[in-house]
Amino acid sequence: MFPILNYLLPLHGMMPMHSSANVGAGGDTAVFFGLSGTGKTTLSADPKRGIIGDDEHGWSDEGIFNFENGCYAKVINLSASAEPAIYACTRRFGTILENVTYDPVLRLLDLDDATVTENTRGAYPLNYIANAVPSRSGGHPKNIVMLTCDASGVMPPIARLTPDQALYHFISCYTAKVSGTETDMRKEPEPTFSTCFGGPFMVHHPSVYAGLLKDKVLRYGTKCWLLNTGWTGGSYGIGKRISIHHTRAILNAALEGKLDNVEYVKDPVFHYDVPKHCEGVPDKVLSPVESWGDRDLYMSRYRQLASLFVENFKKFKDGCPPEVLAASPKKD
Repeated sequence: MFPILNYLLPLHGMMPMHSSANVGAGGDTAVFFGLSGTGKTTLSADPKRGIIGDDEHGWSDEGIFNFENGCYAKVINLSASAEPAIYACTRRFGTILENVTYDPVLRLLDLDDATVTENTRGAYPLNYIANAVPSRSGGHPKNIVMLTCDASGVMPPIARLTPDQALYHFISCYTAKVSGTETDMRKEPEPTFSTCFGGPFMVHHPSVYAGLLKDKVLRYGTKCWLLNTGWTGGSYGIGKRISIHHTRAILNAALEGKLDNVEYVKDPVFHYDVPKHCEGVPDKVLSPVESWGDRDLYMSRYRQLASLFVENFKKFKDGCPPEVLAASPKKD
């Protein structure tokens, strides 16, 4: 149904989205675009915010609405302390667990066991989440968060995007394929681009979806962010995955408006704005170059990543407005 809706909804001025969505106590809606392994399900399942949906949404003139009514969460290494809402669902009758091992005598789950695969999953109805929004809908989003998992370890954990930069990253949709969620892969993550956060499902030209997104972002004054849940302090195998606690602190600060008035620095490669400070997060976490031992090596890897973006975007040159093309990273 998702490809069908990706065809039909734009004909009626509605934006189909491969995204999760939630809403704060004050009614502020947030949308999270992201591919598998970037944290789309995990980050939207916030006990302080009502969840609208996990994976597929539309954006009409009335706001955000969900059309899949369930969750398909990755549960490897899930803990009750870090992700209580999703963890509780793995214990509920009716949840379908996939690739999860358990003790056949005691019937106790072992969510840390990756014997079958790291891609262990739990599928459950949305109403299993205690704070699910009954209407499965929300107002126009105050924030849009585009998620990526950068295995090269060079992208900042968060960056503020202009509308044109948001369109560029929406069309590009860069992340790393992680072996835990993709088949036929080597152990090391591989960079990938999936147009509009759902390449196989998009039946119109990317500019159609990008045009809808820009129109709605400008009309409703939506703020756009790029949130990196990948590696820091070095690339995969050298650095480490950004702490979920730091990611949540950064995300909450963005959604609560705490990053609106902090000092920003212009990124030298992608030219988006990166905050210098965030409450509860060390400054060096916000600036990946500070966590690398070799600054020159960091910039070299960053420019390599920029080259991948530039090469990938060549196929969208025809049909994209010049201001979006101008948001491309500069290699020198």
